[in-house]
Amino acid sequence: MSELEEFRRATRAWLEASCPAEMRQPFSSEADWCWGGRKWQFASEAQQLWLERMAERGWTVPTWPVEYGGGGLSKEQAKVLAQEMKSLGCRKPLESFGISMLGPALLKFGNEHQKKEHLPKIARGEIRWCQGYSEPNAGSDLASLQTRAEDKGDYYLVNGAKIWTSYADQADWIFCLVRTDFDSKHAGISFLLFDMDSPGVSTSPIRLISGSSPFCETFFENVKVPKENLVGELNSGWTIAKYLLTHEREMISSMGESFAAVLPGEQAAKTVGLKDGQLANSALRQEIAQFEIDGMAFMLSLQRGKDEAKAGQGMGAVSSMFKYYGTELNKRRLELQLSIHGADAMVWGDQPALPAHWLRSKGNSIEGGTSEVQLNIIAKRVLGLPDA
Repeated sequence: MSELEEFRRATRAWLEASCPAEMRQPFSSEADWCWGGRKWQFASEAQQLWLERMAERGWTVPTWPVEYGGGGLSKEQAKVLAQEMKSLGCRKPLESFGISMLGPALLKFGNEHQKKEHLPKIARGEIRWCQGYSEPNAGSDLASLQTRAEDKGDYYLVNGAKIWTSYADQADWIFCLVRTDFDSKHAGISFLLFDMDSPGVSTSPIRLISGSSPFCETFFENVKVPKENLVGELNSGWTIAKYLLTHEREMISSMGESFAAVLPGEQAAKTVGLKDGQLANSALRQEIAQFEIDGMAFMLSLQRGKDEAKAGQGMGAVSSMFKYYGTELNKRRLELQLSIHGADAMVWGDQPALPAHWLRSKGNSIEGGTSEVQLNIIAKRVLGLPDA
């Protein structure tokens, strides 16, 4: 038996013995996702136990170094772990912007003190992070941001505002882009980390048409940030920001994979019914078939991109392609579900219903960089097309 095969056998045995039965059920609501942090209330003892067991092995971040709270697994071992979790139906123990965005940036640009201070807490789900990027007048043109950080000797004094700050009202810390030089647009931005409980930080939730929202406005009024919380060099934040965005877009693109949880064809068979072994509605049947083919092609392409990135080739601008198509696939999935359920889909109760999820999906084409911006990046940096 090869070492990798032995690892697979041992991993499956551990997962079977350690993953609570409740944590092998499909996600039914947002409460099923565990975000961690100081303010987090576990939905059940099983959810807390599963996080603790996985974090103890470092398997919330399997490829991170052990000294930073990770599992120290090779890329091949991490892939086996993901395959075995999927095979057994094990839920992801922790959802975290710290894992998907900040962690990779700290591993690449952070100093040793910052890595040891923040990464283990991210891996254990002790601190929940939010992202301070977009501003009221700096969305797609992010580099025009105006939130400033003034050098006050031992600290930076931060003033300004951010918008569309996902879960800012529930987050413990923020990774934030600030302007430290007004004479240069891109070369005048720095990357700061600070506690959301710092005096002068406030948030205001933004209510969407779907009835609820993770988004917030975030305000900074004379917030003192220790200089040790500057990541990288002063005025080098734009380089870090671009690197982090590739990971954010990869994270958002994974929404396109969610189609595989319950295939639309299976839903339609139960709801619409079958005739002679196939869906009675031929137009819907064709639409579902095309969607599932496109979904499988997307998943294979995404996996190829991840494998290339793990092999050291990097994902770079290709992440924009995955973000764009994953977004479109997620919107199509919800539109298909509306078609399948018909009038029954319009029920709207206390819990977020299908129409609410459908409305929320429209924001996917804005967050993480608008679809229009992604198409421009794809045209220039992936396809190498000339400017118009």
